[in-house]
Amino acid sequence: AAKLGRRAGAELRDVRADFPALLQEQRPGVPIVYLDNAATSHKPHAVLQELDRFYRCDNSNVHRGMHTLSIRATEAFEGARAKVARFIGAADPSEVIFTRNASEAMNV
Repeated sequence: AAKLGRRAGAELRDVRADFPALLQEQRPGVPIVYLDNAATSHKPHAVLQELDRFYRCDNSNVHRGMHTLSIRATEAFEGARAKVARFIGAADPSEVIFTRNASEAMNV
């Protein structure tokens, strides 16, 4: 049981390390604990890197235009919808609806 606890603790540290905001300390030796994910979810390094790339290279509204940036943004958006659909076992990507937050999702 102790070995399992150490492994779980190491895995938790690995997960926390992927979220830059969680690397801070409330005070020396006491890590930040963040439980307000319904309001704002922190993002791991991979998401932050892709957001940075998107805003630098492809920033545009999806489904809004026939110009290069809009087409690329729409393709990325629809690609993400298809990936989520496969992950959750949806029959069709159109069953996946992206919302801004939990309140909006509950009111769809």
